[in-house]
Amino acid sequence: MAIKVRFAPSPTGPLHIGGARSALFNYLFAAGEEGTFILRIEDTDLDRSSRESEQEIMEALRWLGISWNEGIEAGGENGPYRQTERLNTYQEYTQKLMDNGKAYHCYCSEEELEQERQDLIQRGETPRYLGRCRQLTAEQRKAFEDEGRKPVVRFRVPDNQQIIIHDSVRDKVVFESDGIGDYIIVKSDGIPTYNYAVVIDDVLMGITHVIRGEEHLSNTPRQVLIYEALGMSVPGFAHISLILNTEGRKMSKRDGDTAVLDYAKKGYLPQAVVNFIALLGWSPAGEQEFFSMDELIKGFSLERVSKSPAVFDLHKLNHINSYYIKQTPDEELVELVLPFLKEKGMFPEESISEEEKTWIAGFIGAVKEKINNLSEVKDYIGYFWGTDLEEPEQEAITILQAETLPAVLELFQSKILTTVPLDAPAAKVILKEITKELSLKGKDVFMPIRIALTGQMHGPDLDKIIALQGKDNISGRLSKTYSFLGLE
Repeated sequence: MAIKVRFAPSPTGPLHIGGARSALFNYLFAAGEEGTFILRIEDTDLDRSSRESEQEIMEALRWLGISWNEGIEAGGENGPYRQTERLNTYQEYTQKLMDNGKAYHCYCSEEELEQERQDLIQRGETPRYLGRCRQLTAEQRKAFEDEGRKPVVRFRVPDNQQIIIHDSVRDKVVFESDGIGDYIIVKSDGIPTYNYAVVIDDVLMGITHVIRGEEHLSNTPRQVLIYEALGMSVPGFAHISLILNTEGRKMSKRDGDTAVLDYAKKGYLPQAVVNFIALLGWSPAGEQEFFSMDELIKGFSLERVSKSPAVFDLHKLNHINSYYIKQTPDEELVELVLPFLKEKGMFPEESISEEEKTWIAGFIGAVKEKINNLSEVKDYIGYFWGTDLEEPEQEAITILQAETLPAVLELFQSKILTTVPLDAPAAKVILKEITKELSLKGKDVFMPIRIALTGQMHGPDLDKIIALQGKDNISGRLSKTYSFLGLE
């Protein structure tokens, strides 16, 4: 059997981590089985759906490296791929259900339904529709229509039936039809509900497996009943676990439940985000922690998807992202880092020169071991850029008050001015020469120079600081250090 899966987001906002995980698991399953992955849009929420959200969802998927074989923009023989463009198709199947008595018009008002709901709650029963309009005569229907009531279409749920779901993640799940009640499949404006339209779409598009979040499990019996009523084959189901925060509660924006593209804006790499969300509920066979997309495709299986909730741990995401930053060549990170440098007022021109690209690559190389995401480069700009220098703290000032300081800084500055090119290897040579010529220990040379150039006792490698600051900035910073010490 040819595998066919789908990701069908509602375009009412950006793609978040939970949706991205569902899309990724579908993509990995299809790719691993040489199947087809469809992207379609469930836009029947007319008030909240937008083409802008649709575009943002696709942009997020592409950023993650998730492509689709069929669907929106890709095309295919099963289109259209937006639900609002398939209304005639739904109407055709609705009529079939009406004709064979599996569905009927319901004229109940909101007030009547609410009263019924409250009565059931007071009796300690599950709120559900009790079938008030199940057996209306033609005269009763006409009377309601003469009142101006617009009917919905309800599905006639069979009595006393067990609905058995065979789920690849949760094994056998059983629902009782008596606890469901006849549910709406078409609203009074003619727009199908999710539980109805999704079945028709999945059938007509040949979906073999439905892989989605656990929150959809309660919808599944309603959908299975529609499959059976239409005489259609039921696909395989796999309901993947909820994603919780480290405290075991539903995720919030504070925990990392933000739009996928926001992670790009924060300086996370797509391969890191993919690696991280793949491990939210899926366990690899071995001890491997870092996976390329190809490795995920080869290793992924529904059998290794856990039914236990996944935990979103931002520290783990940062750990994975820092690994990928270190693995990525400095030159490839230049364009990704540039927006963060611009935020700090650097490189204001629209385009940058090759010399500036070289500087940025060197800057990345100097700090990449210390950052979890690319936005953190902003914390290190002060070490390398400009002549601004904050006055050192007292402990650092004490080090600068050593008797040997003037000789160290004077010799350092004289060597800097005559060294061409001033790169990191040359800076290392200069530092060694100073220790030798002044007969000083390394710490009596390196630490005073570090403080004089950065105002800090710790930070990136000193040779890289010297190379990236350049002669003009070094001279400016030394002047400010002399000013702090009253040595002007």
